Amino acid sequence: MAIVEYSKARKLAQKAYRQDMEARRNPYLQVLDEILPLWETVGESDLGLVEIPLSRIVGTKTAGRTRAFAGDFMPLLPEDSEFAKKWSLLYRAQIGEGIWEPVVACEFMNYYYIIEGNKRVSVMKFSGAVSLPGYVTRIIPAPGDSPELKIYYEYMDFYSHSRINTIYFSREGSFTRLCRLLGKEEGAVWDDDDRRTFTSALLRFTKIYQEKGGKKLPLTVGDAFLLYLNIYGWNGMLEKSMDELRREITLLWPDLETLSSAGSVRFVTQPADDDGESIFRKLIPQPADSSALIGKLIPAARPRLTVGFVHYGTIYTSGWTYAHDLGRLYLEDSMDGQVITKIYDGMKNSQDSLAAIEQAVSDGCQVIFTTSARFLESSIRACVRHPDVKILNCSLNTYSGHLRTYYGRLYEAKFLVGMLAGILSDNGRIGYIADFPFLGSTASINAFALGVQMVCPEARVFLAWSCEKGEEPEKRLLEAGVDLISGADMLAPSNSPRPYGLYRPKGEGGVNLASSIWHWGKFYQRILQTVLNGNWNRTASEISGDSINYWWGISSGLIDVIVSKSVPARSVQLMEMVKKQIVNESFQIFSGDIRDQRNVLRTPGGVPLSPPQIVRMDWLAANVVGRLPEPEELSEGAAQIMKAQEIFPEKGGAL
Repeated sequence: MAIVEYSKARKLAQKAYRQDMEARRNPYLQVLDEILPLWETVGESDLGLVEIPLSRIVGTKTAGRTRAFAGDFMPLLPEDSEFAKKWSLLYRAQIGEGIWEPVVACEFMNYYYIIEGNKRVSVMKFSGAVSLPGYVTRIIPAPGDSPELKIYYEYMDFYSHSRINTIYFSREGSFTRLCRLLGKEEGAVWDDDDRRTFTSALLRFTKIYQEKGGKKLPLTVGDAFLLYLNIYGWNGMLEKSMDELRREITLLWPDLETLSSAGSVRFVTQPADDDGESIFRKLIPQPADSSALIGKLIPAARPRLTVGFVHYGTIYTSGWTYAHDLGRLYLEDSMDGQVITKIYDGMKNSQDSLAAIEQAVSDGCQVIFTTSARFLESSIRACVRHPDVKILNCSLNTYSGHLRTYYGRLYEAKFLVGMLAGILSDNGRIGYIADFPFLGSTASINAFALGVQMVCPEARVFLAWSCEKGEEPEKRLLEAGVDLISGADMLAPSNSPRPYGLYRPKGEGGVNLASSIWHWGKFYQRILQTVLNGNWNRTASEISGDSINYWWGISSGLIDVIVSKSVPARSVQLMEMVKKQIVNESFQIFSGDIRDQRNVLRTPGGVPLSPPQIVRMDWLAANVVGRLPEPEELSEGAAQIMKAQEIFPEKGGAL
C-alpha cells in the first residue's frame, strides 16, 4: 500500500521536474548553503520548537540529499531503492499514529531549509498536512533598502510579539495594517487564544482562496487575506459558515484580480467623445423611414436615474461639500427630467457613510457618488455587496475591481495661480496653506511652486499645513514675512467672511486675487450621460480589467481659475496663454529641469512625469520651504483620510 503511494508521489515529482526544466528553473530543492554567500548576514537566533508551515519549506540546508527530491519535495528515486522503502515506512506511520518527531531546520527570509527530516517533510506534504513541528534557527540578513528586506524586518518584529509564522506579505506596511484590522495595538503580545483564533480564520480563508485558484494570482495568501479584512472586517469571521465565506470571497475576486494585475489603475484623463448619443449609434447609418420621422416629431421617453450623494459634513460646515452640492444643483438643472438626486449629508466616518450608502441603495439609487476620500473604505465594501449599483468615490489611485474613483488634475490650476503669485509678490516670499497630505496634494504644492518659479526664479514658497495638531498656519506664514498666501479654494456659506484662494493678507482678512475652482457638475453630467447612453462599460479601460480613475483637467471644464479684476490685465493674459498650452498639451507642467529640495533631478532627460508619478509624489520642489508632515503630527480628521487610503496596498498605476 505504502509503495503504491510512493509511486504516486514519484509521478508528482517527475511532473514537477519536467515543468521546472521546461521553464528553465532549478528542478531540485533549493540549497541554503548555496544561497547564503550571496547575502550579508548579521547573526543567528534560536527560535526553539515551532510549528513550521509546510508551504514555507522550500529546500535543504546542505546539498547532500537535494537530488533525491523534486522542487516540490516529492521523491524522485526509483521504487526499488532503499530510500523508497524508508519513505514508505514513514508514510505508513503518518497514516497510522502520525509523525510527531520534530525536524531540524534553518529559517532565512521566512523560508525554511531542512537540516534533518527531509523525508518527513516529503511525506507530510504528500499527505496534505499544513504544518509540522521543528527546531528552528533563524539566520538574520543585514538590513537594507530593498522592499524584500524591509518586509522581512517588519515580519521579524511582528513575529516577536505574535509568534505567528503562517502569514506573509509582498508589500511594505502590511503587518502594521494587519494588526490594526485585527484590533491589536502595534507591539502588543499575543496569547495562545489569539494565535489559535487567527490561525483557524486564516486556514479557512486559505482553503477557499486556493479552491478558487488563488495560486495562479501573483499574490501571497496574506495579501489576499488583508484585502478581505479591509472589506469585510475581522469581527465575526469565525462565526461565518464556509458557504458564507465562499460567497464573500467570490464577490471579492474581481478586486483580487485587479490588485494582482500589472496595470492596476488606469487614469482616464479626458472625457469620452460623447455628445449624449451612443458612439455605436453614430457609427451605424440609420434608415430614413417614416418611423424615424415620427421619432423626431415625438421624442422617445427618456430614461431616468436616481442618483445619491453621500457627503462629509454639510454645505454649511464644509466648503468641499458645498462645492459638490453646487455640482449636484448644476446636474439637476442641466439634466432636468433625466435624473433625480438624493442627499445624504452629515456623515463623519466610514461607519456613518456605509449606513448612508445602504440607505441610498434602499431608496433606489442606481448611481451613488461618495464625495470624500474618508469614505473610500465604505464605498468599496458597498460596491462588493451591491455589484449592480454604480458607486464612485472622490479620491485618487485606488485599486478595486468594483469601485471607480474620480478627482481632478488640480495641480494644473495651482500652477497658473502660482504664476500670478510670482508676478504679484513684492518680496518673493509667498505662503501656501495645504490641507491634507492625501494622494495628489503634493503635486498641487509643487505645481504652484513651479508656477512661481517660472516668472520669479528667486522667489520662495513657504509651506504650512492646516491639518497639523495645534497649527495656526496663517500666523506662522505671516511671521515668516510672506506678502501673499494661497489658502483654501472654497468656503462654506456659514463660514465667517475671510479670503480664499490666493490673497494678500490685510488686517484680520485680506484681498482676494485668484483661486482654482471646481465645476463638479460638469463631471457628474458627463458620467451620468454615459450611464444613460449605455456606454458605462464600453471603454477600453473597463474591457482590459483595470481599475478606473477619472482624472480630468482644465480641458474637461472640471477645474478652472478665477481672477480678481484687480489683477493687471497683462498678467491675466500671460496666464491665459499658458492655460491654452496646458489644454492643448503643448506644455507639460512636470517636465524640463525639475529639482527637489535636495537638488535631485526628478525629471531625467526632461521627460515629463507619468500620472502615477504625479499622483504619488513624495518630494517637494527646490523653491519650497517646509516639509511633509509626519503621521503623528496629523489631526484626527487628517489621520482618518490617510487611514482610508490604506484600504489597498500601494503599487504603481498604468496609463
